[in-house]
Amino acid sequence: MATTNLSYYDKASIPNAKPFRFGIVVSEWNPEITKNLHKGAIETLLDCGATEDNIISWDVPGSFELVYGCKKMIETQKLDAVIAIGNVIQGETKHFDFVCEGVTQGIVDLNIKYDVPVIFCVLTDNTKQQSIDRSGGKLGNKGIECAVAAIKMAAIKNQERTSNSLGF
Repeated sequence: MATTNLSYYDKASIPNAKPFRFGIVVSEWNPEITKNLHKGAIETLLDCGATEDNIISWDVPGSFELVYGCKKMIETQKLDAVIAIGNVIQGETKHFDFVCEGVTQGIVDLNIKYDVPVIFCVLTDNTKQQSIDRSGGKLGNKGIECAVAAIKMAAIKNQERTSNSLGF
């Protein structure tokens, strides 16, 4: 059972997001979950200094399509990090396993192939309630946690550019 509040972050420990451009690719499947994750990510990026002009969001039909959406976003936009937002809930068939494995491996492959970090913000829960709890419910919002990860990874990607301001 998860005990960490996914919404907590120490703003003082996060680099200023102002110089970075972020992409967010959001699955349209389970929109009551993915829209909340997206909202949490956007609000956190803005709270940490990103500007609205430096955040690009695209929708894709489902979680499996996140990989292609992220790939096209990386290839066509100048970005410092991408957040892949999706939700897969366990059903009665092996479809859950195939989608989760494919998306996970696809995001790993993108991180290896491109010099743009892709952050895994895909909830893979056994029940819808678990997804609700992790998308703004009692456990917080995974979108917030992933936005913080995106900022930190953008800073790592740009260490040379930001070395003076971040102390790397």
